[in-house]
Parts: sequence; structure tokens; C-alpha cells
Amino acid sequence: MIRLQNVCKDYHTRQGRRRVLDGINLQVAPGEKIGILGRNGAGKSTMIRMISGAELPTSGKIVRDMSVSWPLAFGGAFQGSLTGMDNLRFICRVYGADPKAAEPFVQEFSELGYYLREPVKSYSAGMRARLAFAISMAIEFDCFLIDEIVAVGDSRFHAKCHQELFEHRRDRALIIVSHDAGYIREHCDRAAVLVEGKLHAFEQIDDAYAFYQQSAG
Repeated sequence: MIRLQNVCKDYHTRQGRRRVLDGINLQVAPGEKIGILGRNGAGKSTMIRMISGAELPTSGKIVRDMSVSWPLAFGGAFQGSLTGMDNLRFICRVYGADPKAAEPFVQEFSELGYYLREPVKSYSAGMRARLAFAISMAIEFDCFLIDEIVAVGDSRFHAKCHQELFEHRRDRALIIVSHDAGYIREHCDRAAVLVEGKLHAFEQIDDAYAFYQQSAG
């Protein structure tokens, strides 16, 4: 189970303190798939970074009773001077995974070839995203976090990512944040809408979408 209990997040700006998330409550059970709808700037990415542990809440509590991934295809945590393989080995050690077991999968899945032995700072944004997604799939998590639509690489590679995540790991929990209601409707069991820092939960995705459209208008 993942539980967000009255979570708030403030940022300090030149105009003073700004509250991005205000009293967020959410529960995610093992295997449950939840979508979070919200416009750009609503705080969706902030929320998913806090669930992953990359950021801390200003107040409130986040309880994780199952392992949680970083946001898929996010390569911002890579050490640029290390090679792709060295980054993989380091991340495996952090998460208690076996690097030797992960290396063949990442090599085959990422399709980066000899670039895996080059410094990550020489990678394009697409190459970093492919490496990040491959490592995410090489380390098993109970819950995967998806910040916007996973669209890594060309259509063939995108289809491969879709199969790994939504078919091979269909028993895992998912938290998807997006402004694309169709994507959430396709992959989620229920949804919530983030508006002005408040999270509004709905059991039916169509009800969430209707509220989202109304709030966006």
C-alpha cells in the first residue's frame, strides 16, 4: 500500500511562498492502477516526485509499504561522467538488484550498443530516456510511476516499452499522471483530478474526466 496523508508542498518564490499541493490524501493498493489528471502546472510532476521519494513534502506523510520506481524514462538522476553501464551498476546497488542479471536485459532492450560504454553526458535526450526506461524494467518494482505518456524512441521502440510495462507487468500497481484523459481511461481503474493544489478522487474515470473538463474550462 502507498498512502499520502494530508501532504502539502510549498516552494519559495520571489513573490513569497507558493503552495503547490494542499492537503493531498491518496491510497494505492497492490496491483491498482490510478490516473491523476491535471493541466500543465497543476503540480502533477511534483506529486509523483514526492511519491518516488525524490522530493520531500513540506508537511504531511507518505507511507510506502511496497517498492516504488522513479518516474519512468526520467534520466535526470544519471551521473553524466559515468558510462551507461556504470550508471546501471550504481542504480542496481542502490535498489539491491543484481547488476550482472540486469546488464544483458538493458543492453538488448535499450538498443544503445557501444554507447552503453560511453559517458551519459554524450547521450541525446532520447538515448537517456531509453536507458532510463530499460533500467526501470530491469529492476522489479511493486508500483511504477509514469509522468505523462511513455513515448520513448520510434513507434517500434514505443510498442516494445508498452508491452514490457502494460503486458508483462500487468499485475503491478501504476500511478499515471497526465493531461491526456484517453491514456488514463485506457490503462487505469480509477482517477483523480488535481486542481489548484487539491486532489479530487473519483471511482469512475468518466466522472473524473467530466470534472476535469469542467475545471479546465
